[in-house]
Amino acid sequence: MSTKDRILEEALTLFSERGYDGTGVDLIAERVGIKGPSLYKHFKSKQDIMNALIDAAEERYDEFFGSDNHTGEIPNSKDEFIKMTMKRIRFTIKDPMIKKIRTFLVQEQFRNERLAEITTRHQVDGLLKMYEKIISGMMKKKLIKKDDPEMLALELSAPAVLLIAKADREPKHQKKILKTIEAHVRHFCDVYCK
Repeated sequence: MSTKDRILEEALTLFSERGYDGTGVDLIAERVGIKGPSLYKHFKSKQDIMNALIDAAEERYDEFFGSDNHTGEIPNSKDEFIKMTMKRIRFTIKDPMIKKIRTFLVQEQFRNERLAEITTRHQVDGLLKMYEKIISGMMKKKLIKKDDPEMLALELSAPAVLLIAKADREPKHQKKILKTIEAHVRHFCDVYCK
């Protein structure tokens, strides 16, 4: 792993544990095993490190979870929909980088406008838009009953978002929470899928 990547990894861990303001550049450098001034060979500032982390997490999230611009294939069946949704949820709960970035965002969303926007996009607006597109596509394929796709996206995602936050707070209950989320997704499909 390159020094630059180690800086990002240690900074993310520290930001998620101590917050942005509670993490100094010297502490990041110490964790990496370099002197503070050496860190500036790789990044201009702590803000630059944070921006690089956010950009990397955004790319990773878009690639493995999706977004309203990257919904992936529209499922062709109820089972495909459940499998796709649970794959995304497992990624969200289990991916170490995404979990740390989410913990960091939740803490910092009230202090930083960019982080507030990203948190809202990932936990509400972007998630709803993505599932609204998926549900609309499934309605066109006559796999889901005709209804308001925006409301169905909200009905599907809100409990999952709440339970993912619980999994972050109570990691020892992660398996049970995943089962509950899957039961919710299956119930949603039992009610709305044809």
